[in-house]
Amino acid sequence: MRQDQITAALRIVKREILQWEEPVLGVVARESNRDPFRILISCLLSLRTKDKTTNEASVRLYALAHQPATMLALPLRKIERAIYPVGFYRTKAKSIHAICRRLLDVYGGAVPESIDELVTLSGVGRKTANLVVTVAYGKPGICVDIHVHRISNRWGYVKTKTPEETEQALRRKLPAQHWITFNDLLVPYGQHLCQPVSPFCSKCKLTEYCDQVGVKRSR
Repeated sequence: MRQDQITAALRIVKREILQWEEPVLGVVARESNRDPFRILISCLLSLRTKDKTTNEASVRLYALAHQPATMLALPLRKIERAIYPVGFYRTKAKSIHAICRRLLDVYGGAVPESIDELVTLSGVGRKTANLVVTVAYGKPGICVDIHVHRISNRWGYVKTKTPEETEQALRRKLPAQHWITFNDLLVPYGQHLCQPVSPFCSKCKLTEYCDQVGVKRSR
């Protein structure tokens, strides 16, 4: 995919994803009025977990507490029971406690707005930090999960080996107008159509733009 094609390609993706359910982080952001704390915690829960499970766990957890002080007051086992069966639920429960404690001790209970500060929180990597910065605060950032990494490389738009490398490559190449929405567009596209193995290329409307890098079999 050439640089002059990216805007047209993303315009198509934006239309196509309307046929599928909104990703869970979008739901959490909308229903919480873009509350940074709930977006942060739900993103942590979503790691290696399907959207449906993440959404149900988020609803159960926020019914118990949705602020750092009240969540820290919950016993660890109670958080574990609320978020089960998200992946690594015991580890994530500990991270939630640690995050709440640091937010209260260092940031007065507020979620920081910078990526550098966010990655100091337990269990928070650059993907989660970028998502909080963009979705909760509307600030420039590029959230790169496995779908964004895969599709950006499959298109031939970047040539990278890791999501971290992809983020930096996109920061250099992707027009700023697309930074905040890039993840929102590519995640559902990757979940439903541009899948890891045997993507639905016959149904894709981006064939004239996509280099199909690494695609050995498609449907």
